[in-house]
Amino acid sequence: TAVPTQVVPGADPSARQLCFAWGPAEVLVCETRFGRAGGSRSPSRSRSGSQSRSRSRALTGSVADAGEGAPGSSRVFVVRRDQDIYIQTLRKLFNESHGIFMGLQRSEEELAGKSRKAQLVQVSKNYRSVIRACMEDMHQAAVSTRDPALQGQYSTQVSILSAMELIWNLCEILFVEAAAAGPLLLRLLDWVRLHVCDVDSMVRDVLSSENPSKHKLFWNVVDVFVLQGRMDEARHLLSKEVTANPTSMNMYKILDDLMKKMPMPSLGNTQTLTELELKWQHWHEECQRFLQDGTFASNPHMESICKILVGDEDAILEKKELMTTWYHFLVTRLLYSHPTVKPMELRFYAQSSMDLFLGGESSPEPLDMILMAAFEFEMHQVIKECSIVLSNWWFVAHLTDLLDHCKLLQSHNLYFGSNMREFLLLEYASGLFSHHSLWQLGVDYFDHCPEFGRVYLELHIERIPLNTEQKALKVLRICEQRQMHEQVRSICKIMAMKALRNNRLGSALSWSIRAKDAAFATLISDRFLKDYCERGCFSDLDLIDNLGPSMLLSDRLTFLGKYREFHRLYGEKRFPEAARLLLTLMTAHIAPCSFWMTLLTDALPLLEQKEIIFSAEQTYELMRCLEDLTAGNADKQKFQEDDVETTKVEMLRLALARNLARVIVKEGTVEGS
Repeated sequence: TAVPTQVVPGADPSARQLCFAWGPAEVLVCETRFGRAGGSRSPSRSRSGSQSRSRSRALTGSVADAGEGAPGSSRVFVVRRDQDIYIQTLRKLFNESHGIFMGLQRSEEELAGKSRKAQLVQVSKNYRSVIRACMEDMHQAAVSTRDPALQGQYSTQVSILSAMELIWNLCEILFVEAAAAGPLLLRLLDWVRLHVCDVDSMVRDVLSSENPSKHKLFWNVVDVFVLQGRMDEARHLLSKEVTANPTSMNMYKILDDLMKKMPMPSLGNTQTLTELELKWQHWHEECQRFLQDGTFASNPHMESICKILVGDEDAILEKKELMTTWYHFLVTRLLYSHPTVKPMELRFYAQSSMDLFLGGESSPEPLDMILMAAFEFEMHQVIKECSIVLSNWWFVAHLTDLLDHCKLLQSHNLYFGSNMREFLLLEYASGLFSHHSLWQLGVDYFDHCPEFGRVYLELHIERIPLNTEQKALKVLRICEQRQMHEQVRSICKIMAMKALRNNRLGSALSWSIRAKDAAFATLISDRFLKDYCERGCFSDLDLIDNLGPSMLLSDRLTFLGKYREFHRLYGEKRFPEAARLLLTLMTAHIAPCSFWMTLLTDALPLLEQKEIIFSAEQTYELMRCLEDLTAGNADKQKFQEDDVETTKVEMLRLALARNLARVIVKEGTVEGS
């Protein structure tokens, strides 16, 4: 189908022009010169995000072109609003998160207090597990494909999903779980260990070697364990060093004892923050004493570890390459200098840690700014930045919905009426409706947008292409469940027209009845009657025989149903009933005048039966109908010019006269006796 295109206003008619045509969820773009299409570069938007070295990506508006072609050849570009919807490997993300979303809406009022918080934390973890599963599938696809372009696309998606999980996990710790001082540090340590995994391959190499203590990366691995607070693993590795180098036994025992005795917060209520701070202060002073005494002076590696234990920022920053990110540095810094940090103190440590780590050598990436906003407890800024940076609405829509259920966004309404949760859910669901099958998920998201969801659903559902009858029935069921009467009528009319164009009269009639469209039902009934006149039999008998109360939708449909009933009665040799029905159809003026001759012709076999079917009164009625039919000037001329029609009229008159005579004789005989 030709799409009307528009030209950018103010363009020089003699030069190349950018033409475009808007669609429901995409825009067609081409470049023309003197009316000919030419090669073009489509407009795009850039977005970027980063996590360590692998989480930076330039996100552009997705463009699918029709081919390169030579200069001057026709090229058309499709610019989609949400290209991620069309990535097959992300289907798991959309489908499985939909189930989590629906479960969260249903459980809203079930629990309260601590139980409710535990439930929301579990919901958050479920979302993260879906992101991680999707990331693993994408990674596997990148490894297995041989196409470099596809490999690059998959790797980029892995980086984006990794950044999404990183942000979500931090929001879970700070906002959903709202971890208090003490447990907060343990959650942040788990967060760093889970997401800063660039060193995992290095750890595997060292541990799998025959003599780990002699491996060139041995001390790097020990440092990584210490930086991430993995003391048991660090002590285990150090024991291998002392086995290979007995001269360091004394230093090892002291350092091992310090690492073993390091006070750590607990998730239970086994100790108060004051007790923890006193223990930690005592341990910290002990570490400083050994460092000042020069206990580890002869072993630079152990001395460096002891400096980390006392929270020496310079010593920690020397391991920048092992930490890879400023937020790893932040958590390590808190671990060894302020383990009882309170949530609202994080902003100060986060900003100074980023400044110290970057050191003016590079500027913060968008991901850094999102994480910083989270550490500053600026939830709205996190959502805003993610909306700009990420390539789809999935993340911000589901995160905002979760935060809204945590009662953290209740006071934030947008200036144009809807709250932030609803606005983002509407955007996400609108994107789903541009996909040929994911639109079904979008229906549920619209259902849970109380202010504008219904309006959006009505607008979007009308744009769904009804390619098959099965799909149309699915859409219709959705509309009927929500009492969307106008959309129900529209869908039924569209399907009825399609069926009529394909000469599927039964299907067309069924759809028109469902739409309660009297005019269209009349039109299709006329087509049925026309076909009957041409072929002498009805099609779709099952439908016509079972019209039931639906036949009352229009007079013509009523006539069609009753006329078919006449044929059924005639076929069952129930002649008196058939005769009464035939006469009723004519005298009640339900039958169209153009069909009267057919009805009168149908009466002929009944008039010629051995048994008298029509009474005298009924015969007079038939005679009157015949005279009314032939009395009009136009009809009179038609019958005079058409020999077949003239013959029919003469046969009818003869049969009616003969039947009337038989009736009079019979009635007279009955009266005489």
